[in-house]
Amino acid sequence: MATIASSLTLSSCRKLLLLSTRKSNKLKAASKFSVMAMSNSNTKIIDSHLHVWASPQEAKDKYPYVPGQEPSLRGNFDFLLDCMGEAGVDGALIVQPINHKFDHSYDGYRAVRFNPYLWPSGQQMTNEIGKAMFSKAGELGVPVGFMCMKGLNLHISEIENLCTEFPKTLVLLDHLAFCKPPTNDEEAKVFSELLRLSRFPQVYVKFSALFRVSRSSFPYEDLSPLLAQVVSSFGADHVMWGSDFPFVVEECGYKEAKEAVSLIANQVPLSSSDLEWIMGKTAMQLFHGQWVAS
Repeated sequence: MATIASSLTLSSCRKLLLLSTRKSNKLKAASKFSVMAMSNSNTKIIDSHLHVWASPQEAKDKYPYVPGQEPSLRGNFDFLLDCMGEAGVDGALIVQPINHKFDHSYDGYRAVRFNPYLWPSGQQMTNEIGKAMFSKAGELGVPVGFMCMKGLNLHISEIENLCTEFPKTLVLLDHLAFCKPPTNDEEAKVFSELLRLSRFPQVYVKFSALFRVSRSSFPYEDLSPLLAQVVSSFGADHVMWGSDFPFVVEECGYKEAKEAVSLIANQVPLSSSDLEWIMGKTAMQLFHGQWVAS
């Protein structure tokens, strides 16, 4: 394992590369996060889930795309900062996309994301390598995200086993663990399994990429019952908003993605204190001391 510190200035934002795991073939199933923040206000709005990749010119000059993974959307830092500035978002947790694969020179990283679909065929995230990475992440205080894109029910037992064996490792579940508003008993059962993960104090839930988990259009108000139950089970201090930039820009707009959470919260209704946790305090606390103001 290696610890490195480095900084990168882009427009009005400084991004800090903090704690790193040495690249190796054993990390093929894990992608990483980096953190960045801007402004010095006391109450910060933090986007806990977004992606960035180089512009075509940046890719040509210094940060090449993986062949076959050239992006079809604009998603470079300057565009992100413009969107954040317009929406009044102060900081972000960047999740490495597939476009640069395991090359993190464009965005850096601070945490780990387990992608079960990149594990070798027939193996699970609880194999020897998975357990070793998950355990080491706990030792280093590095959160581990899980992307259950094909359904939480396919991976719930692995997540439970890892949390049970390694209670010190913090866990982030992307996009409500891909649970949509239930329409049948089976879907309701899966959502109940998500809520039961609250018995592990180390588990945090991202209320992110609302357009991916809602069955309705903006402002995705069908998610209000799910948000109410997640907050009731986990506590608002274990829930955080994320946009899924840049994909959300073409869905409803970046600023609107932020505003949707307040509209949904009003339906629950949530207290202003709970909403503050979801919109920034949870992420700020989880990555305490790692946000760098411009």
